[in-house]
Amino acid sequence: MPSQEEIFESVREVLVDALGVDDDEVTPEATLIGDLGAESIDFLDIVFRLEKAFDIKIPRAELFPENLAAADSGFVLDGKVTEAGITELRTRLPHANVDKLAADPKVENIQDLYTVEMISKFIAAKL
Repeated sequence: MPSQEEIFESVREVLVDALGVDDDEVTPEATLIGDLGAESIDFLDIVFRLEKAFDIKIPRAELFPENLAAADSGFVLDGKVTEAGITELRTRLPHANVDKLAADPKVENIQDLYTVEMISKFIAAKL
């Protein structure tokens, strides 16, 4: 099994290729959307590239859950993630730093859960 550092380096390569960013931009705490400029279509490409790089299968929406912030989900109220939403995020994104979102539960902060470190931890758990 590869070390955490080897996993990170492979994830970095995937993100550099998928997003066209420089190596030095891909740090563990870098967010995919805010720091690396990923768009929703990029998430599919990233999953495909991760599957290929690590020879694993990532079921749809396992790495990047969908519809968490939908108005009818029951997880959002008045632009903030509810306690039930935070609990759901902890369940669906066990490798993300949900505590940071819980401290400032604005819906727009959900995107900050998707960091390079979160992806690396996810991959380590899959291997």
